[in-house]
Order: sequence, then C-alpha cells, then structure tokens
Amino acid sequence: MTAPTTVTTADRPLGLLRAHGAPSARVRIVAWVLLLVLGSLAVVTVVTWQLLIRATDARMDTALRTEIEEFTALTASGRSPADGAPFASVDQVLRTAITYNLARPNEKFLGYLDGVFRYQSRQQSPVLLAGDPGFARLAGSVPAPVEARYESAAGEVRYIAVPVTLAGDPARGVIVVAYFADQERSAADDAALLMVAAGAVTAVLAAVAAWLVAGRILRPVRDVADTARAITETDLSARIHAGADTRDELGALVRAVNAMLDRVEDGARAQRRFVDDAGHELRTPITIVRGHLEVVDVDDPADVRAAVTLVDDELERMNRIVSDLLVLAKAEQPEFVHPAPTDVPALLEETLRKASGLADRQWALVGAGEPLVADLDAQRVTQALLVLADNAAHHTVPGDRIVLGAAADTSTVRLRVADTGTGVAPADRERIFARFARGSGSARRSEGAGLGLAIAGAIAGAHGGHVEVSDGVGTGLPGQSGPGATFTLVLPLRADHEVP
Repeated sequence: MTAPTTVTTADRPLGLLRAHGAPSARVRIVAWVLLLVLGSLAVVTVVTWQLLIRATDARMDTALRTEIEEFTALTASGRSPADGAPFASVDQVLRTAITYNLARPNEKFLGYLDGVFRYQSRQQSPVLLAGDPGFARLAGSVPAPVEARYESAAGEVRYIAVPVTLAGDPARGVIVVAYFADQERSAADDAALLMVAAGAVTAVLAAVAAWLVAGRILRPVRDVADTARAITETDLSARIHAGADTRDELGALVRAVNAMLDRVEDGARAQRRFVDDAGHELRTPITIVRGHLEVVDVDDPADVRAAVTLVDDELERMNRIVSDLLVLAKAEQPEFVHPAPTDVPALLEETLRKASGLADRQWALVGAGEPLVADLDAQRVTQALLVLADNAAHHTVPGDRIVLGAAADTSTVRLRVADTGTGVAPADRERIFARFARGSGSARRSEGAGLGLAIAGAIAGAHGGHVEVSDGVGTGLPGQSGPGATFTLVLPLRADHEVP
C-alpha cells in the first residue's frame, strides 16, 4: 500500500462549480457581495448625478436672473456708460447692454428689435440661436418678461427674455439671456461617468476581497475535498483519517468519502488510460502538420527544404510558447531558457528575414558582419527581437527605416532594434515594460494586449540581462515619422565565450 499523501489547500484551487454544475458556495458569496456593492453604487451614482443636475439647473437660473438685473442696472439711468449721453434709440440700448456684459461659457446674450435679430454676444455657442426662427418667434417679441425653455438642435436652452422700450422711440426691443443647459450639465455627466468607473474598480476590489474571505471561511471543507481528490489520483488504497471526534458534519463527510473510494477504485486504471490517451491526442495535430510538410513534393527541392525547415522551426517555437505561457510569471526558472552557443550574425539575419514580412518598411541589418558567438537561447531571443520589430512596425509608416544590429564587449552582447518612428517619451521608457502598458503619446495601437514588451523584458531577464530604451535613428529626413526609438537587449556574453 502506498503511503498516504498529505494535501494542503494550496495544492489545488477550489473549483468555481460543484460536481453537478451549480455555482460553488464561494462563487455565490462573491455574487451576493457584488450584487450588494453594485446596487449600492448604482443608487449612489444616480442620486449624486441627480443632485448635480439640480444644482447646475439652479445655478443657471440664478445666473440668468443675475444677468437680467445687470442689464437693468446698466440701462436704468437712461444714459450710455460710454459717454454719459442719453440713449438715442432702443437699438443703442440693446447694443450697449450686450457689449458691456461678458457671457460665460455656454451662455448667450441676444438682442431683438421689433422681432428681428440684431445683436449677440461673441461667446461661441453649440448652435446659432440668432438664426433659429423658432426661437425668434418665442423670445424675439415678448410683451412682458418671460422665463422658459426651448429645445434647440444642441439640446435644451433655458432663457429669460425681457422687453426693452425707450421714451420717444416707437421700436420695441427684447434682451435675451440664454443658457445651453445640456452642455452646462456635461460636468455632472462626467462626474457620473467617473463614479461609474470608480464603482467598477470598487466592485472588482470587493469581489477579490470577498473571494479571499470566503476562501478562509470555507477552508475546512476545501481541505477535505482537496484531500479526497488527491487520494483519488495517487493512492486509492488509502483512506481519510476521521480524527478523534467523528460525530460532527466533517466526520460524516469523511465516512462518505471513504465509502466512495471503495466504489471508484476499480475505475482508476481506466481513468489513467484516458488521461494518457488525451495527452497523446493533444500532441497529434502538430505531429500531423510536420508529417505533411516533410513529404511536400514541388518542383524546387531547395525551396521545399528551406520552407520545411522554416515552418518546422516556427511550429516548434509556437509549441514552446504555448507550453511556457503558464510559467512566464516565473521566468527566472532555468527551464524557461536553454542557452547554447549561438552564431549572433546568423541569428540576426534569420530574424531580419522573418521580420521583413511584418510590414512594408525599409528593413536593414548593421553591425553584424564580424563573427560573434554568444551563449543564448536562439528561439527565445528570436522571439524577443520579433516582438521588438513588431512594436517598431506598429509605430512607423511605410518609408520609415527599421534597423537590426549587434555589438559586444568583454561581458555583454547588445542586440538592438532601432527605427525612425514616433519614438518613446522619456517618461514612458520604464512604464512601457509593465504588463498591458502602452506609450502615452502613441497614436497607433497594435492589435495585441500590450504584453509584447513585457515578454521581451522577461526573456532578457531570464538570460540575466535587461532591455534598454533610447532614441532611434531618425534624422529628420523626408519620409521619417520622427526621432524613433531603439530597444536594446543587453545580454551576458558568458564567461566561456570571448569577443573575437
């Protein structure tokens, strides 16, 4: 009989679903917490937004009345503030009142004479109310002060219209103070959107906290379940120890599990055969592709051999990428890279041949003519260089130059990818290597998730090196997008290889 295996909670995660497909208790706890948090945030956001809207409306109404009071005070004396002479006409009153009052953002002053538009403030507005006949009919010839609203092409307009008369002038004027309400409320809308974003972050944090707390609460049950699963997979002859007190719920669970183990022992061998077959089938697709490529028969054998070699190499590299995705977070482990003596100029030439298909750019190779051997993982370094080349392609346009090169000293080899693209701001040169980070000044966006530079940094770190960012090779010539950027893989040369 195999010795029993002790399993802790960390050995196996608690599943999201129970055996019969229903959500686990941990998931239900998180779901209820999220429901309460999201409901509360929704109520707070809506109430806050409504309060901000009401405050904005009240502020607009107060401002409208204040402006009318200022117009009245300006014209109450009957004399022009410019020269102190009496007003000669209603037209002069309108012109003076609008000229001597400065409109706020989203506010508009208009003057009408006998129902026809005459003057307006210089403040830009979303729509031209002066040319709106519907608004002119409502506000341009009112016989008494009117405070109302109007639906314009830019949304709601709140306005006050006040008639203006002058002794000795039969003309009738109207001064209108209007606010574009929807535009004035945009600050409240922005605040609501900010609250929604903050609420989303809060909900995520609450879900994480609930997940952790629920895990601690359910840990005893999880320990029993994990132990039962481990015994099922490693030693079906062993049983779970019930402990001194077997009268509680956990004791009943242990007895039920031990009885279950008696029934499932006979099916263990079939299960293992199934796992072996599944592993074999997962490898079959790649094996089939290689088998077909190896028997390709076309007119040019040399091209066939080159194509087969290239595709086979890429398939192997993709297979390793898929296999290593689970350990990218542990890139410092030795198995992440497999260094071997590598011909650096040949590696760069092969990388350039692959990278030149990424985009229509002026690809070039410099500084790689002299022999240079370094202890590198060729496939991983190729992957990192292609990531940097793809990044350069996404930040350049046709006509820009992308250069691959190499240099070495007594201890390091420097593999660089330089371009004449838009470049990287100095403030971004450390941040862009974080996962999901992008340059703040980049106008172009790649189709990736923002992990490319993080992967390149992980590959360099696994070799004991790092990635440096500096200015590119842009010189300001026509056809170049900017100064560009240079990404350099700085890798140890290894003690057993000297620079030729």
